[in-house]
Amino acid sequence: MNEILKKRSDELSYEVIGAAMEVHRELGPGFLESVYEAALCVELRLRNIHFSQQHPVHVNYKGHPVGEGRLDLLIDSCLVAELKSVEQIHDVHIAQVISYLKATHLWLGLIINFNVVVLKHGIKRVVL
Repeated sequence: MNEILKKRSDELSYEVIGAAMEVHRELGPGFLESVYEAALCVELRLRNIHFSQQHPVHVNYKGHPVGEGRLDLLIDSCLVAELKSVEQIHDVHIAQVISYLKATHLWLGLIINFNVVVLKHGIKRVVL
């Protein structure tokens, strides 16, 4: 992965975190993940941040297609954002993002858990 793309991914992560903080400030904890996803999409559009919602990820096994996953958000084709509304982030959530990073050949992902009192406690950066 080239350094320009890594730098862009890192910059975008801060922009997305800022947008998520605004959503959390407005809505607070307690809603379903789908509500936060829709609200974050609105906020990303307002900030002119390009993204793809429920982006398909093709899964291959030894060179053979075996299925498809879906990213909650693919930001500007270089950052994975996986949204949660759970009591806490578990290892399986991190493993999910690592799998998405491998499948997309990207290096940086965010897990954003909106079901927290203070959003900074619900954000996890995942680096491949």
